[in-house]
Amino acid sequence: MKLKNIFAVVAISASTAILSVAGYGKWMQSKYAGVQEQGKLPVNYAGFYGNAPAGNTDFTAAATASTPAVVHIKTKTKARQVSNNQQRQRNPFGDMFGGDMFDEFFNSPRMQIQPEQQASGSGVIISQDGYIVTNNHVINGADEINVTLTNKRSYKATVVGADASSDLAVLKIDGSNLPYLVYGNSDDVKLGQWVLAIGYPLNLDVTVSAGIVSAKARSININSRQSKTPVESFIQTDAAVNPGNSGGALINTNGELVGINSAIASPTGYYTGYAYAIPVNIVKKAIGDMIKFGSVQRAFMGITYPIEGLPEAQQAELDKNYGNAWKTNEGIFVTGVADGGAAATAGIKETDIITKLNGVPVISGPELQDQLSRYKPGDKITISYKRNDKENLVNVVLKNKAGNTDVVKSNNVIDKLGATLENVDKKIAAA
Repeated sequence: MKLKNIFAVVAISASTAILSVAGYGKWMQSKYAGVQEQGKLPVNYAGFYGNAPAGNTDFTAAATASTPAVVHIKTKTKARQVSNNQQRQRNPFGDMFGGDMFDEFFNSPRMQIQPEQQASGSGVIISQDGYIVTNNHVINGADEINVTLTNKRSYKATVVGADASSDLAVLKIDGSNLPYLVYGNSDDVKLGQWVLAIGYPLNLDVTVSAGIVSAKARSININSRQSKTPVESFIQTDAAVNPGNSGGALINTNGELVGINSAIASPTGYYTGYAYAIPVNIVKKAIGDMIKFGSVQRAFMGITYPIEGLPEAQQAELDKNYGNAWKTNEGIFVTGVADGGAAATAGIKETDIITKLNGVPVISGPELQDQLSRYKPGDKITISYKRNDKENLVNVVLKNKAGNTDVVKSNNVIDKLGATLENVDKKIAAA
């Protein structure tokens, strides 16, 4: 498949922290602070380092029932020697002595000690026997993870699995008869409905804030910082979410879990109006896979399509290649098809417009991601698409990243911690 230069690679699938160490907090802020483009607010992970009737605004029952299942996660990362990646220095004695004697001194990597780091975030108990869901960025790279419940009982936690693409992770603590949250259905979440965000912002005790759902199927291009195949279809709310809320619960007024709080849009890294949660329907599939296999069984169609909010120059190049066809609001405009991929095998071609997946309309990339993330390699789905203004229907057998339907298991800690991070060329989106 020949990819155009004007797109960015994102993945679609069937699928924290202001540090207490001075100085490191500034480093993390530069790492996670979003780059401001075209007047957009930077987006930041909401980690801390250092369906009710209309008119019903009484959240006491939902808050009281849910807060015991939301936990405080504290992590430690041991001091370690790291390279400071400084630019190679010129050997000032090279001209006098031929350079060999001093080259090793001036050009060898400069190493420094990174001090012990402490961070904190939130998590949600999802079973009586101690499985906890949180964000990957809350626990990524941690040497020690401690979990504290609202009753002040503390536990050592182990990592069951972690997924950088969706920014989700599963922890396990030894316990029984623990309070846990019941899954809701994020498909039922409506614009304007009340939701509650529960977590441990700014290293405070458990905190509840209320807001409404202001948008669905949002992509803010934040998970591409830790994965080459990011999955984003966020629920956007105006509930107050601050550093430390990462991994915490977004619940409806019935006390059901509808999302995992993950990020905020802010020029400062603190709450200024918008927060983003991973929909629970994406969470359920990813968490189930990690518990069963150790990693998410992510499925791909093998297509690329334009991302939203492209700069004018890239839009102009799309215009040159496709005219106005790529601007369709009928579905997903296909700009590339991978040879041997699921879509190619099913007969889908470049310039086709995907309109439905198993009968569910998909108008935007995040909507397609949301739907695909629920399936695994080997699953057969039905794709509706338009070609030359004619509606078509085709069965597609989804494949994994390797192009087959084999189960992918995570057999080592590096995979489980999501430590293998990849950069992404933000010019195309891939599914």
